[in-house]
Amino acid sequence: MVESPTEDGVQGSKGNWYMPLVVVGISVLVLLFLMTKLKLNGFAALLLVAVGVGLVQGIPLEKIPEVLSEGIGGQIGDTMLTIGLGAMVGRVMGDSGAAQRIAGKLLDICGPRWVQVAMVLTAMLIGVTMFYEVAFVIIVPIAFTIVRVTGKNLLWVGLPMSIALSTMHSFLPPHPGPTAVAASFDASVGLTLFYGLFIALPAGALIALLWPRLPFIRAMNPSIPEGLVSERVFDDEEMPGMAWSLSVALLPVVLIAGAAVTDMATSASGPVPHFIAFIGSAPVALLLTLCIAIWAFGPRIGRSLDEVAASCRSAAQAMAMILLVIGAGGAFKQVLVDGGISDYIKDTTEGWSISPIILAWLIAAILRVALGSATVAVVTASGVVLPLLAGSGVHPEIMVLAVSCGSIAFSHVNDPGFWMFKEYFNLSVIDAIKARTTYTTVLAILGLGGVLAVEWALDVLNL
Repeated sequence: MVESPTEDGVQGSKGNWYMPLVVVGISVLVLLFLMTKLKLNGFAALLLVAVGVGLVQGIPLEKIPEVLSEGIGGQIGDTMLTIGLGAMVGRVMGDSGAAQRIAGKLLDICGPRWVQVAMVLTAMLIGVTMFYEVAFVIIVPIAFTIVRVTGKNLLWVGLPMSIALSTMHSFLPPHPGPTAVAASFDASVGLTLFYGLFIALPAGALIALLWPRLPFIRAMNPSIPEGLVSERVFDDEEMPGMAWSLSVALLPVVLIAGAAVTDMATSASGPVPHFIAFIGSAPVALLLTLCIAIWAFGPRIGRSLDEVAASCRSAAQAMAMILLVIGAGGAFKQVLVDGGISDYIKDTTEGWSISPIILAWLIAAILRVALGSATVAVVTASGVVLPLLAGSGVHPEIMVLAVSCGSIAFSHVNDPGFWMFKEYFNLSVIDAIKARTTYTTVLAILGLGGVLAVEWALDVLNL
């Protein structure tokens, strides 16, 4: 474990305060070399780099396997059920024609010219209450189907969706990062959400519609990963009705959003709130949706249960490597956390004398670069900024948004979400960095500008 500098140590560490970030930078370069030059599998490359970082950061040799297991277990535990069940729901909807029915309706309403706007609106509505990973696996089959039907570039359709979901997840409660910081700062979750919408909606929509048009993005033309979407094109009479198709697609949204709204609106305890929280948890909501999808659409996939099971099995097989890579990303993140990088950055930045809003954003951004986890970044940054809040005169809700906006910046190879983005869009590591790292960074900068503007407006209005 790397020792955190003492108060005197901070003053005397001006020559080496950057060393933890140097470790992160070198590890990223090594990872890129292993995957691009040596063509090593992402799962193995991430584990090798994680072991190396653990040794450099002073984690005892015998403890490194335990740290790797903790990181993989924590990450897979959080995502396996969501991604696995979501992939099965998506495959059942694809093999039955339900995804094509919804995609066709979106194209009929908006036309191919406005399909990006439709994806952004859909992602923002769903993403207000749903985690990035959950909303992603629900919407991405529709994006895949639109790409297959229209022949458009995968990123032209899918990137606006991902950007909109990233914005909602990182900027706004009831997502975990902003909600945890709101509790630390004793801020109103409702007001944080209200103010945050004025920042998230324009910033997210602008980047979502601009980024796919940039030359370096348009130069990428990835294919849809095999096994995640049906290759069959259905006739109109072969597809289920729009009402059933949309109802099944929206069922997990309704369950999860209902649980989130109930939790925000009431503090009551008892069997009813507990039941709502249970069915509104992402794994349970997706499991219920899968059961209903099999019941409603199973006969359209095949006459036997074996054919329906084969559809789910195909989705699970396609997800195996994606889950392994995401888990290895969690191991990489864990060695950085256990190596003491977050404590080092926290102690170093405590003496900085700048605007508390900018400081909150900057610390969260630095921690995001170093650790990868947005949630760890916001929680750690809130601990640094909290002592400054009382005498700063800044609205606590604004400080929550400042920390949350900083935490979306610089998503790269130590962020498990980066690997989910890369694998679903079938990108190389370099292309994933070009697409995701850039858009998350620009979103964070726009978010900071929005936070400063909202704080100024509140001061002018004496609110």
